Amino acid sequence: MNRAEKETCVEAVKERFVNAPFIALTDFKGSTVAQMDTLRRACEDEGVEYAVIKNTLSRIAVVGTDAESLSEYFKGNTGLFFSGDDPIGAAKLLKAQVKENEMLVVKAAFFEGDVLDAAGATAVASLPSREELLTTLLRTLQEGPRQVVGVLQAPSRDLLGVLSNYAAKMSKAAE
Repeated sequence: MNRAEKETCVEAVKERFVNAPFIALTDFKGSTVAQMDTLRRACEDEGVEYAVIKNTLSRIAVVGTDAESLSEYFKGNTGLFFSGDDPIGAAKLLKAQVKENEMLVVKAAFFEGDVLDAAGATAVASLPSREELLTTLLRTLQEGPRQVVGVLQAPSRDLLGVLSNYAAKMSKAAE
């Protein structure tokens, strides 16, 4: 790789460090080619990018980004896991892949400005996904008007109940 190619690679990786809301560094030592291929295909399906980039280039690329504190973890075999638009979905995918491939180990992760260890990355995976949060928000927004409608209907429903009981009492007294 010549100098120009390295500079292009560093700029591309830097852009990923800036734009990805969830980044994980993994050690893949001992993984087979088939396992790595499975990981890459699973990532492609979810819009996540998994790349193996030289540690020196990664250290240069991370300088000046929010994830700069990850630079100390660029040692040994390092695979970079960059999330797409859904960081929680990416963390869940990573958790599933680590469970499936015992040789894949999370060194560190970066989420919401914090460097996390493997347990922290797993904790991110346990957060509700974007769709779940939107569903909860929608339910919350609909609950207020539903309760207002219930309150507005209550007097007429109660009056109907009182009249029905009175009619039943009158018919019983007539017998």
